[in-house]
Amino acid sequence: MMEKFINTGNKDTRSGFGAGLTELGRTNDKVVALCADLTGSLKMNTFAKEHPDRFFQCGIAEADMIDVAAGLSLSGRIPFAGSFANFVTSRVYDQVRQGICYASTNVKIAASHAGITLGEDGATHQVMEDIGMMRMLPRMTVINPCDYNQTKAATIAAASYEGPVYLRFGRPSVPNFTPEDQVFEIGKALKLVEGKDVTVFATGHLVWEALLAAEELEKQGISAEVIDIHTIKPLDTEAVLASAAKTGAVVTAEEHLIAGGLGELIAGVLARHTPCPVEIVAVDDLFGQSGKPAELMKAYGLDAEHIVSAALKAISRKK
Repeated sequence: MMEKFINTGNKDTRSGFGAGLTELGRTNDKVVALCADLTGSLKMNTFAKEHPDRFFQCGIAEADMIDVAAGLSLSGRIPFAGSFANFVTSRVYDQVRQGICYASTNVKIAASHAGITLGEDGATHQVMEDIGMMRMLPRMTVINPCDYNQTKAATIAAASYEGPVYLRFGRPSVPNFTPEDQVFEIGKALKLVEGKDVTVFATGHLVWEALLAAEELEKQGISAEVIDIHTIKPLDTEAVLASAAKTGAVVTAEEHLIAGGLGELIAGVLARHTPCPVEIVAVDDLFGQSGKPAELMKAYGLDAEHIVSAALKAISRKK
């Protein structure tokens, strides 16, 4: 019998970021925060209220915010620069590339409202190519936590990590099931379920769906291993290869485009070291659309049902 994970109550991951930033504000006076006119949306209000001398409202000027954050880091501060994920990637890619990655400044990019679960705001705001954009940049670390508790822990861990970090989280309330007291280790995958027939590597909001899929597969007599890839870069290659070698079939699941995402990354690693069938649950070359988050996830094939189908297909492809 696989271990059952308990949802302690749905919470939005952006609030996990806000809670982590608030704790950092109280415990680390080097931490500063910058926002592009979205303080409430990113749950940065408490930090701004408690530390007005360490909070910088940059307005709708994301490029300026990134450059100011880079400058603050050079003075010994640890800046968290926050906005919607679409605005701190596509809109300011040049500033991120030059001022943060090339210059190797210690800036943490707090990217909220990521993915299709942004929902009703529609395609112009539902960035699903951001992970690919950020992981291609040298020196950038990419983190995509799965729930409130993990996002809080990842935020705190990012402050102690030297170098650029892209921290991705979202708006909708989702199951909160990881430990409240967890220690977040950047670059270390978490095995949530032990299995032998197929491995599901999931990230972000798809981790919970992967657990639901594993429960359904167990009813069908299939043992699915579930691994939470909260850090996409650096990828825990050792964990990926070990699990794939054991099960011989792989499914990846992410709220992102196939192009540039976790699936392509893992498929590339396996092709070089441990070739095996790989099925990717992600969005195939499409923009989003306006709708309720759960409806969009189902419409775009980002749910437990599609993970189960992908797992059955991967298993059928085993030699």
